[in-house]
Amino acid sequence: QLQASGGGLVQPGGSLRLSCVGSRFTLDYYPIGWFRQAPGMGREGIGCISRGGGSTYYTDSVKGRFTISIDNANKTVYLQMNDLKPEDTAVYYCASDVRYSCGRFFFRYQLDHWGQGTQVTVSS
Repeated sequence: QLQASGGGLVQPGGSLRLSCVGSRFTLDYYPIGWFRQAPGMGREGIGCISRGGGSTYYTDSVKGRFTISIDNANKTVYLQMNDLKPEDTAVYYCASDVRYSCGRFFFRYQLDHWGQGTQVTVSS
């Protein structure tokens, strides 16, 4: 139901854009969150975009470097990642749940819909 893609290997300071396609989702109704999980670490919520894309929320770890945007026509949410650091290395996931709204509490819920992860490696 959700499919994340766009990961890869990038040097520190570089950029990547991840995509999350909700082929069966109407993004007017579903907020989309981005999460990541580094090796040996727990899953971390990093940002989300509200239903229809009217607002976004970012955690401090990525604020100012990452941007979430939406293409409603193609049912795709993007995570633009700039100024990447080695500590951004992780598997990145997108997730959604119609019951909850984007905001700082969004990442605490057990969300119903998850995409498969895409690996991002930041290394020289």
